[in-house]
Amino acid sequence: MMDLLRQFVDLFLHLDKHLTDVVNEYHTLTYLILFAIIFAETGLVVVPFLPGDSLLFMAGSLCALDNAELNVWYTFFILLAAAILGDTVNYSVGKAIGPRAFSGKVPFLKQSHLEQTQAFFAKYGGKTIIMARFVPIVRTFAPFVAGVGTMNYGRFILYNVVGGLLWVGICLAAGYWFGNIPLVKKNFSLVVLAIIGISVLPILLEMWKARRAKAA
Repeated sequence: MMDLLRQFVDLFLHLDKHLTDVVNEYHTLTYLILFAIIFAETGLVVVPFLPGDSLLFMAGSLCALDNAELNVWYTFFILLAAAILGDTVNYSVGKAIGPRAFSGKVPFLKQSHLEQTQAFFAKYGGKTIIMARFVPIVRTFAPFVAGVGTMNYGRFILYNVVGGLLWVGICLAAGYWFGNIPLVKKNFSLVVLAIIGISVLPILLEMWKARRAKAA
């Protein structure tokens, strides 16, 4: 029983590495599994460690295969819905329970993660919801902090949809076009890190500009 549980947890946490086997085993039910992972990673503040960027990239690469089980457009819209709904739930939870959740009683909710995300909001305001989509950990906490703060829902949902479109679209397309190149397949982890690094570049540029302006 414990071995079965460990296998399930490993599959859930590392679905990006096991996705080919999942598709071969569950076929169209894979859409539901993908939806659940992306929804949980963006919507449940207690699981910021779930695969996000790598899972989208891997899903895109499987959509590009000959006789692929996954349709790229179905995958895009299903994962977009998961990303938008996840952030919306996270925002609502933040609005309902606020900073009380970070009292230290819940092991997964670290005060440092909250402070890191609050720093993003202090610098970039509402754009944080879009930019954070490409930053692991911050991606999970940003909508929660938006709910805790003063951002109204109308403004939040606009940033939520735009961020979801960019994140799912870019990562899925990158996997679709480049995921099956032999060099990429052999260095999958490095490629995912490169995607995250490129995604973070606009944030680093904004930080550099802010520092220059402050120095001036």
